[in-house]
Amino acid sequence: MIPWPSFCARTKEGFELNNEELILVTGATGFLGVQLVRELLERKPNATLALLIRDRAGQSARQRADSFVPLAERSRVQVFSGDVSQPNYGLDPAAYGRLSAETTRVIHSAATVRFDHSLEEARRINVEGTRHILDFAGGARQLRSFAYVGTAYVAGERAGLVRENELAVGQSYRNTYEQTKAEAEALVQARLASLPGVILRPSIIVGDSRTGVTSSFKMMYWPLKIYARRLWRTVPGYPDAVLDIVPVDFVASSVAQLLFDEAALGCTVHLCAGPRASATIQQVAHRAMEYFNGPEPRFVDPRFFFAVVRPLLFLSLWGRKRRVLRDGRAYRDYFTMRMQFDTSNAERLLQPAGVSPPPVLDYLDRLFHYCVASDWGRNPISAQ
Repeated sequence: MIPWPSFCARTKEGFELNNEELILVTGATGFLGVQLVRELLERKPNATLALLIRDRAGQSARQRADSFVPLAERSRVQVFSGDVSQPNYGLDPAAYGRLSAETTRVIHSAATVRFDHSLEEARRINVEGTRHILDFAGGARQLRSFAYVGTAYVAGERAGLVRENELAVGQSYRNTYEQTKAEAEALVQARLASLPGVILRPSIIVGDSRTGVTSSFKMMYWPLKIYARRLWRTVPGYPDAVLDIVPVDFVASSVAQLLFDEAALGCTVHLCAGPRASATIQQVAHRAMEYFNGPEPRFVDPRFFFAVVRPLLFLSLWGRKRRVLRDGRAYRDYFTMRMQFDTSNAERLLQPAGVSPPPVLDYLDRLFHYCVASDWGRNPISAQ
């Protein structure tokens, strides 16, 4: 058990904050969470952060936090060893009660983003974890705002323009991640009448738009890597399929901004490139061809590829190329999307604060450069 934070001083009345805000953050060790913690520390010099982090084998929650919290800011960061999927986060009653008494804002970004979890396991983390954080927020006596970080892909297999106020419209889902994030968001929506909350839906989060730095080489990065290494040039997708990606610095800045914006309470906000800033698969592939000096990508109808071509190739290929066929299956649906995300609420709330997503094609080369410089994450380099 990690001791109760030092910012609480006992008085005749009980505990009082020496700082103006206590912000509870879940998912702080994730790709977005790390950036978000740094963003909050920079934006809110009088705030203290409470990070709920799981212990790992051989590494405590405190040690995990110290790996990304700047040394000069550690006095403002308190770490709780816990797990959102457990009732009361697995904290003892005294710590949970004190945290509940002093928390002023909550950001819930903890989730499993794996596509291959069973529905039961994904629900345990994404749905029950959200239920537990909502129960906590409902009992937090000083709560001013609650930000739930979901995903734009609760839209599932829809096509056309997806509006921010839409959730369940009869769509099906590609994987258990999308389904359980939709179920979790429904829980949040049901509580917004009694909680001062905002639902935030980022699309595919990629590296920093200024430096290209990333710690996650999934989603868009996987097909880029196999193309850059000349392992594959066939794209089982539609050239005009929409690729909506957003850099992690934009998402972190947006979350930190909207957490403190009373006008955002009760809203659902797409943190997406949207129709104005997104790109097509063909545009991204062409830019990759130019940057990596690679062969012209070949687009193949995905229905034909997965019904006919892939089974034949799977029988004839071995080694690395066969692994490409196997691993690429998880991403196939994301090359066929003809779906755009409406960003009306995002523009209304964020543009006055000077926050907006850069056009995808404006920073792609910086993402590519970091991939090459870091050898696709094998030799991470810090931002200059």
